[in-house]
Amino acid sequence: MTTPLASRVVIGAAPLTPAQVVDVARHGAPVEIDAGARARVADARALVERLADDPVPHYGISTGFGALATTFIPPDRRRQLQASLIRSHAAGTGPEVEAEVVRGLQVLRLQTLATGHTGVRPEVVDTYVAMLNAGIVPVVREYGSLGCSGDLAPLAHIALAAMGEGKVRIGGAPMDAADALAAASITPLVLAEKEGLALINGTDGMLGMLLLAIADLDMLLDVADLSAALSIESQLGTDAVFAADLMALRPQVGQAASAANLRALLNPSPIIASHKGPADGRVQDAYSLRCAPQVHGAARDTLEHARTIAVRELSAAVDNPVITDDGRVESNGNFHGAPVGYVLDFLAIAVADVASISERRCDRALDVARNRDLPPFLADEVGVDSGLMIAQYAAAGIVSELKRLAVPASVDSIPSSAMQEDHVSMGWSAARKLRRAIDGLTRVLAIEIITGTRALDLRAPLQPGPGTGAVRDLVRTVVAGPGPDHVVSDDIEAVTALVRSGAIRNAAYPSTTSN
Repeated sequence: MTTPLASRVVIGAAPLTPAQVVDVARHGAPVEIDAGARARVADARALVERLADDPVPHYGISTGFGALATTFIPPDRRRQLQASLIRSHAAGTGPEVEAEVVRGLQVLRLQTLATGHTGVRPEVVDTYVAMLNAGIVPVVREYGSLGCSGDLAPLAHIALAAMGEGKVRIGGAPMDAADALAAASITPLVLAEKEGLALINGTDGMLGMLLLAIADLDMLLDVADLSAALSIESQLGTDAVFAADLMALRPQVGQAASAANLRALLNPSPIIASHKGPADGRVQDAYSLRCAPQVHGAARDTLEHARTIAVRELSAAVDNPVITDDGRVESNGNFHGAPVGYVLDFLAIAVADVASISERRCDRALDVARNRDLPPFLADEVGVDSGLMIAQYAAAGIVSELKRLAVPASVDSIPSSAMQEDHVSMGWSAARKLRRAIDGLTRVLAIEIITGTRALDLRAPLQPGPGTGAVRDLVRTVVAGPGPDHVVSDDIEAVTALVRSGAIRNAAYPSTTSN
């Protein structure tokens, strides 16, 4: 879902905004560190170095980690301790995650380092900046994070690359990290006391994926209103039920927004106007048509709650131990991913339901008993052609999977680290399944758009409204109108690409800027 490359993002002067994170993660925006933030980093590091010389043990500075927190580490072994921590925690397995997820990890960890609450040296911050700006994307694998003590394994793979070890990608091409750093004139890090922990204790992976999901759903929920409008219009439904005064009787914010979109898309519409009045003969439309703003609106409200949690998390300095403003080094539990994990799961529920109601509208359009005099399956030659029959199967199969993906990950804690980490968030897993769910929703909406635009054409000579008509015209640039059967898969992929790029939303709502 593309936008123009953003301008340089300054880190450390204020918490990053969701849009800034997406710009860096998805669109490759360059970053720089605020001068004041770099000074705070240096001050915190000076405190850590004083504590490193203290004969009294301090967790993470002169001790082991996790279940080994009471083991004192002599000064001559501490650099080896930091390197060993990163190497042992870089235990990810499975397929590589997407580059935008990795860049989200990088920039969010960099933001926490820049707060001055982690105790790393300024050169650590500088290295992360340089890697981002050079487009060095460490290889991070899908499995390994339990979402407590942060996204340990994913973040460890970032730190490993900063040390000049492991694998990275530049422009999609694989490369040894050491070679990538050398090509970019970046000196590999040799970690000092506290720095290993500071690089891996955070909710950055799950938060980054939440922010990317929010950006996607901002667009997809507008598209859902559009696809519903196509179905309502082409199935000769009514827009009367979306009246502002009816919406005001139930003052849900998201519902009102979706209803406003539907009113704008369906008024004026010659198709809608063609059957208004008592001669229409129907008392009310089916729920999948009539209740679209209630369902889409509930998803919008869920999205706003998720945005609130994400913005709060963007203001956090998640590390353990943490350097406080008054110079204390304190252990804490702020790395636990529950706040983020819960809303990731909540969004997966909303995504599944929006896809479900979309698929039901699509099915109605193909059923001759319910589609108001359109041909069965919108086929060209009934009996010879199957029309969009199997496109609906595809949508149904996706919806079935989305229901399974809506089962929450955050209730599935499993103990680790010799029972020291005996309750975990599974937030990373919640984020991974939400990404798959969003892909599924995108495809289901594309299928409804294909169905709705074909049905609009079959209503000729009646014409659709300006917004739905503009979408129909855009779809016709990649998908043929009604006619004999052809390979439907190509149509679905083409319209899915239009949805994902933001082109569909921009056609329906020309005054809206794509995220």
